[in-house]
Amino acid sequence: QLQLVESGGGLVQPGGSLRLSCAASGTTLDHYVIAWFRQAPGKEREGVSCISGSFGSTRYADSVKGRFTISRDNAKNTVYLQMNSLKPEDTAIYYCAAKPLLFRTCVLSPDFGSWGQGTQVTVSS
Repeated sequence: QLQLVESGGGLVQPGGSLRLSCAASGTTLDHYVIAWFRQAPGKEREGVSCISGSFGSTRYADSVKGRFTISRDNAKNTVYLQMNSLKPEDTAIYYCAAKPLLFRTCVLSPDFGSWGQGTQVTVSS
């Protein structure tokens, strides 16, 4: 059974960078869409970015385009989210999620069945 573990969160100043990791176990990520979601206090969960398994196509929310980059390391069965030019409004708990790969492209829909435990990202001076 697929299990996901996030890491890499922390406290960073505005304009700084962090790299989040989502390590998968139990199966290869080739056959899954992996996405990053985030949820800030008092706000709804928001899709941030996704990557389509072996196809490698990606998608980003408008709020993070040009600042965040999603990538995969097949050898480590891990997906990363490189976050640059961080802003206070990026503060949230970040979760990685997975669902079976059905199409070449991915969408940030809420129907992901496997979730990690989350990692806190705080952007503050």
